[in-house]
Formats: sequence, C-alpha cells, structure tokens
Amino acid sequence: MKVKKYIEAMNYLSTSPYQKQVGGKHYIKYKIQPSEFVVENKLLYPEGSVIKYILRHQDKGGKQDLEKAIHFIEMIIERDYRDEKEKKESWVEGYKKWKAGK
Repeated sequence: MKVKKYIEAMNYLSTSPYQKQVGGKHYIKYKIQPSEFVVENKLLYPEGSVIKYILRHQDKGGKQDLEKAIHFIEMIIERDYRDEKEKKESWVEGYKKWKAGK
C-alpha cells in the first residue's frame, strides 16, 4: 500500500504543472490552461485575470466572475488610457466656455 501511494505521488510530482489542477477541474478541461496562456504570451496580471474569469464563469463563479473580469478591464483602461480621459474637457472648462459665449 505504501508503494502504491509513493508511485502516485511521484507520478503527480513529475507531471507538468499545466497538466494538473489543485482544487477543481474548471481549467484542466481546456486545451491550454489560462495560466499557461498568460505565461507564454507574457501578459500582465490584469489581462491574465480577465482571461481567467471569462473562462471559468460557467463552471465556477457565474455572474460574479464576469463582474470581476469587467473590473479588471476597467483597471486596464485606467492604466493604459488615462491620458485620453484627461484630454477630455472637464465640465468646469465647458461651463466657462459656455458662460463666455453668452
């Protein structure tokens, strides 16, 4: 019996981390696990999280996982496109122009 457990443990340890999953089966069913995709494509954490939550929503977290994906997308927009937001005229600037035009 101890030999069988030892062999099982050795097989588990020798398996690629992308061929196994600890705690569930919601990623292992895919041809490529989200973590492997993220690593191979050198994506940043927020992009990886979006992929993870979109893939698993049907099998694990449901609507909340999609809301988490949206949250991470909002973070990416804030990080990468903040300058575009700042270029938009503020309501104060618009009011001043409107008032000056009267």
